[in-house]
Amino acid sequence: MDKTITLDDFAALDIRVGTILEASTASKVRKPAYHLRIDLGDLGERTSSAQITDHYKPEDLIGRQVIAVVNFPPKRIGEFESQVLVLGAYESTGAVRLLRPDEPIENGACLK
Repeated sequence: MDKTITLDDFAALDIRVGTILEASTASKVRKPAYHLRIDLGDLGERTSSAQITDHYKPEDLIGRQVIAVVNFPPKRIGEFESQVLVLGAYESTGAVRLLRPDEPIENGACLK
């Protein structure tokens, strides 16, 4: 990706740490995905749909901290409303590895 953005563009993103409370297999979707419920501290709980089925099982995601963009508008994915975008990195195979803090931190912590 060669698109250059400004520091103001990046600063407009509200990126927070949250803990996955629930994870279940998404139904009625074109690509395999999980539905996540995430505790974002003072921001409350939010939902996300994530195509992360290659390396993760729902039961292994419970309690895992993740990084998420919380100020995108909600997006309807099938019958599910995804309220935040959980961040990950694509491997050369196309599989996604989740981004997470290297040490536990309070839910809702803001990335700067």
